[in-house]
Amino acid sequence: MRIVFMGSSPASAVCLRAIMRERELEVAGVVSQPDRPVGRGKVVTPCPLKAFAVESGITEIITPEDVNTCESLERIRAWRPDAIAVVAFGQFLKKPLLDLPPLGCFNCHFSLLPKYRGASPVVAAIAAGDKLTGVSVIKMGIGMDDGPVLLQSYEPIYSDATGGSLMDTLAVAGGVTLAKALRLLAAGKLGDGVKQHGEDATFARKLRKTDGAIAWSDPVLTIERKIRAYLPWPGCHTFLPARLRKKGNSGRVSIGAARIVSCLEPEWKDAEPGTVLACGREGPTVKCLDTAIVLTKLKPEGGSMMDGGAFLRGRPIVPLSDKFENQ
Repeated sequence: MRIVFMGSSPASAVCLRAIMRERELEVAGVVSQPDRPVGRGKVVTPCPLKAFAVESGITEIITPEDVNTCESLERIRAWRPDAIAVVAFGQFLKKPLLDLPPLGCFNCHFSLLPKYRGASPVVAAIAAGDKLTGVSVIKMGIGMDDGPVLLQSYEPIYSDATGGSLMDTLAVAGGVTLAKALRLLAAGKLGDGVKQHGEDATFARKLRKTDGAIAWSDPVLTIERKIRAYLPWPGCHTFLPARLRKKGNSGRVSIGAARIVSCLEPEWKDAEPGTVLACGREGPTVKCLDTAIVLTKLKPEGGSMMDGGAFLRGRPIVPLSDKFENQ
């Protein structure tokens, strides 16, 4: 069975690798996002999927800004796909493209649909405190992630999971599940799947860099989950007290890891959210709405990620006086 594969992310590359291992499946072509400037030097770089496809010896690759143009459709049609597989592609497929392959278009989504349709399902699951997640393979339609669910696999969310570590786990599960679905499709045994009910759907919108700002007036569980969920992107941050900011520096501090403090000392209970309660070997302890949290890994603006204790050295933060700020 001839497959055209569409994607862009590292997870897409993992899923493509899984498909390439199946004897019944032939990758006729790959569609990925255009090369983009990356890093401070703005070096034009291919997306992870394209880079993997090139390394794997695939020569039939296109990188359109819009996959739905007539030019893109003609190129894909020339590959004569029986089916199209889509993983974290980042572009919507319109009806002419959805109707192009005889067997249809199939998407591997990193949630247990209909929960967390949209762009950020892995982050949303951790931030919500879910204990279970997984991947869903659906037959694609016009709506966002609303097609019938053909196969699912399940993965636990451990208490130390980050957005990055969970995505790595789900990428492997997604590759296995998508490859299985396509094998069944090739054998005529996939079936029609289970229809999703719109009233059960939740959505996880695309994140912005500004979404990583910590609101210290939130409950400590919300803050701790957000720090893990947003790692590595968009990351969480706060700001040093104004008096500790150097000229020309915003005082922005990125947060890499944290530990919840379950009980407050008596002298801490009346402190306002954001107040630094103590400065210890692990890092600063900061008041939240209910209890407190120790920031164990921090990155100052223009610096590198470091242990919380190392961050405090050279920064004369005064406990119960100084506060981390929203801006």
